Amino acid sequence: MSHTSAKCIRLLVICVTGLLFSCQPQEDSREDTPQRPNIIYILADDLGYGDVGVYGQEKIETPNIDALAGEGMLFTQHYSSAPVCAPARYMFLTGRHAGHSYIRGNHEWGERGEVWNYRAMIADSTLEGQHPVPDGTVTFAQRLQENGYATGMIGKWGLGAPHTHSVPNQMGFDYFFGYNCQRIAHTYYPVHLYENDHRFYLENDTVPPHMPFPEEADPYDPESYASFHQGDYSEDRMFERLTAFVDDHKSEPFFLYWATAIPHVSLQAPQRWIDYYTDKFGDEEPYTGDRGYAPQRFPRAAYAAMISYLDENIGKLVQQLKDEEIYENTLIIFTSDNGPTYAGGVDAGWFNSAGPLQEQEGRGKGHVYEGGIRVPMIASWPGHIAAGTTSDHVSVHYDFAKTLEDIAGVPAPEGSDGISYAPTLLGDAVQRQHEFIYWEFPSYGGQVAVRMGDWKLIRRNLLNDEPVTLELYNVAEDPEEKINRAMDRPDLMKRGMDIIRREHETAEVERFRMPLLDEGFTVSK
Repeated sequence: MSHTSAKCIRLLVICVTGLLFSCQPQEDSREDTPQRPNIIYILADDLGYGDVGVYGQEKIETPNIDALAGEGMLFTQHYSSAPVCAPARYMFLTGRHAGHSYIRGNHEWGERGEVWNYRAMIADSTLEGQHPVPDGTVTFAQRLQENGYATGMIGKWGLGAPHTHSVPNQMGFDYFFGYNCQRIAHTYYPVHLYENDHRFYLENDTVPPHMPFPEEADPYDPESYASFHQGDYSEDRMFERLTAFVDDHKSEPFFLYWATAIPHVSLQAPQRWIDYYTDKFGDEEPYTGDRGYAPQRFPRAAYAAMISYLDENIGKLVQQLKDEEIYENTLIIFTSDNGPTYAGGVDAGWFNSAGPLQEQEGRGKGHVYEGGIRVPMIASWPGHIAAGTTSDHVSVHYDFAKTLEDIAGVPAPEGSDGISYAPTLLGDAVQRQHEFIYWEFPSYGGQVAVRMGDWKLIRRNLLNDEPVTLELYNVAEDPEEKINRAMDRPDLMKRGMDIIRREHETAEVERFRMPLLDEGFTVSK
């Protein structure tokens, strides 16, 4: 559907809805007639379960996110659909779990040429972006658009490429401003972003995000890092467009998907925030780029600075909603796409970024252990969600499409695998529970996981030469997944394997296929 056609449909729905209401008897016109809520979904990037104050973070200050939790509900058992960027976003937008998804991992569409060459991408836009989703893919954003919502996306896309059908404006969003390409999002000082389907140039030099630290430079001299911190910070420009979108659509129901790149590396933040945390943390060893991404003189301070900068902007957004007198009719959800990273100078262990889970390499981002997939989730909707509440309801990103059916009266895309958590949000005692939550990830050796109640089955090394693991954890009693109970509960192992065989469909994209799953496998040591 074209951008123009979608707008026409949205306007037609609004007009028809207005006519229907105008034809109702006068006594039915009441001031307390429910309004469809505005919906803002904030998706942080690589933010760990424990990176926010209200989830136990002690070093990074997040007063505005914490306040959002104080005014709403905090979820303790919410999951990403996948442990890395692109599949998590695809499953969120389509409502499908990994066994039924088209996108099951990151796919840079490398057959096009030098897709990792930053300068080549700037010279040739056909090298940007990721593998496109199939034409005809339906997202819940399209459903909202078709049912009278203004839809906007600010931030990182990662599900297609310029000049294809697989761009935000053709996938349900009236307006888009941000990164089309995940690889370009590795720098917060890019040469360009995208506004809808065209480039929006920033006042930055061409500095590749993985450019090494100069050999002759002094790593302890902050001036040695000057080229990696330029004048036009991408998140500033994106937040300007975000607030403009809210202002432009304050008189009609809107959906805003804010897919910020923060705190994904490179470690780059406004200098005032880096200075704040340098003063707070003291001196530290520099990061000179040995694990990829841009060097940073004060890596811990920069990581904290990025999160506090995001928190500051969330506070500004909430204040804008209050000033526009639409805060009371706005559902805000804050979460993350997966667990914390170990690359690019991030010291997740020092921050205890996964909280009560594990965050070290092999347990965080890229892995189906709790540290890689359990994420913070806060929901606020004054007058509807009870303030200061906590829920241990087990939920997952791919539930959101079904939740919209109850919140906005908008049908989920066909084939959605989730269940609505609206009853939990609204205090309804009758909340359906997941029989299971399902993950499969054809990277980092090949992995599959199933959560069944308090129990979680994990199989790893499905695509490498290492022995395939047999793991079972009670994540309620053992959230760090230290005690493998596989030999104690063959009944649960069999149940989990049956779910895998039932839910797994052979991936359409060859690089996402896991032959051991397709062929089936037996429970053995």
